[in-house]
Amino acid sequence: MKFFLAMAGIYIAAGFANPPYILSALQDILKNIVEIVPVLFLAYVSIFIINIFVKPERVKRHLGHDAGFKGWLYAIFGSILISGPPYIILPILGKLKEHGVRYSFIAVFLNNKNVQPVFLPVMIYYFGWLFSAIISIYILIFSVLTGMILERMMSGRT
Repeated sequence: MKFFLAMAGIYIAAGFANPPYILSALQDILKNIVEIVPVLFLAYVSIFIINIFVKPERVKRHLGHDAGFKGWLYAIFGSILISGPPYIILPILGKLKEHGVRYSFIAVFLNNKNVQPVFLPVMIYYFGWLFSAIISIYILIFSVLTGMILERMMSGRT
C-alpha cells in the first residue's frame, strides 16, 4: 500500500509539472492492462480446468514422488510441447505443485522451455543443424541434472 501511495503521489506531482507526460503514461498503462487481461483470463481458465479435470491422485501418480522414469518423460515432453509466456505457465505450474508435482519435474519443465519446435527452424537457419541439435540435447540433459540436484536440495522441505 505504501508503494502504491508513493507512486500515486509521484504521478500527481508529475501531472502538475507536465500534464501531457502524465496523460501519455496513463494511456500506456491502460493499453498494457487491456493487453494483459485476456492472457491472465486464459491462465485462470486453464487453472480452473486443471482443478476440475485433473485430480490430485492422477497428478501424483504421473508426476508425483513415485512417478519414476515416466514422470521425467512427461516433464520433458510436456515442456517442449506446451508453449506460452511465463505469466501463463507459472500459475499453472504452481497449481500443479499444490496437487503434488515434484520440484525436479518443475525444474525440468522450466529449463526445457528453451527447446521449442517453433524456434528450431529459425535456430537452424541462423546456426545450422549441428549447433541446434547439440544445444537442444545439452539443454535436455542439463535440465534433468538440474532437476535431480534441485530435488536433492529440496528433500525434507514442503
